[in-house]
Amino acid sequence: MQDAGVVVTGAGGGIGAALARRFAGAGARVVVNDLDGRKAKAVAEEIGGIAVPGDASAIVGDARDALGGTIDVYCANAGVGFSDGDIAGPLDARSWALAWDVNVMAHVRAAHALLPHWLERGSGRFVATVSAAGLLTMVGAPSYSVTKHGAYAFAEWLSLTYRHRGLKVHAICPEGVRTDMLAATGTAGEVVLVPTAIEPEDVADALFKGIEEDRFLILPHPETGSRYQVRAADPERWLAGMNHLQQKVEEVS
Repeated sequence: MQDAGVVVTGAGGGIGAALARRFAGAGARVVVNDLDGRKAKAVAEEIGGIAVPGDASAIVGDARDALGGTIDVYCANAGVGFSDGDIAGPLDARSWALAWDVNVMAHVRAAHALLPHWLERGSGRFVATVSAAGLLTMVGAPSYSVTKHGAYAFAEWLSLTYRHRGLKVHAICPEGVRTDMLAATGTAGEVVLVPTAIEPEDVADALFKGIEEDRFLILPHPETGSRYQVRAADPERWLAGMNHLQQKVEEVS
């Protein structure tokens, strides 16, 4: 990563800030992006990076210019999560639209802007912060679960389509991480995620290990893999277990 041009979106705090610090510590030149310009500037000043605030999927050009014309690594980390609860109640269409736009389409737009240059030179690295919800699901959060499945599917598609042309793709799928987003998940998060929550720095460590081992799927919580296997091999058992969690959340609520 020495002298590599790296962009991290949603890097004003949480996982994004941890990734930015880790890349900078490895010698990369880092663009720190966040909708909150003050947070982006604070992290950029801390690590000796460059703050480029704004919509994550619309800053590729500005970030490329800030890095002298080349982006080597793009971390699509910005995301939103909602505790939508029961969609049998009032439907919050605006929250669903925002989740689709930020959690899925921002990745698509960024890749669309990055790929021509990467394919021309035969190298590039796209890192998608997905969440274990993209492999499994998350009780109490339908729009988050569905759009994170979409983010994972898009990362998977990028990898299988372009890996022979030099594109490296990594999908980070943590469970609970001690961030502001976790704090906003309410009862479901307290029951399902908080007991095994890890620090944002642990996610950055897992990514760097995955990069070293050239792995697509990054699991900061190793147990996610066994749960994913159960989901695929025995969906009835998995659904019954998840429904049990749902009932537990309802009891606590």
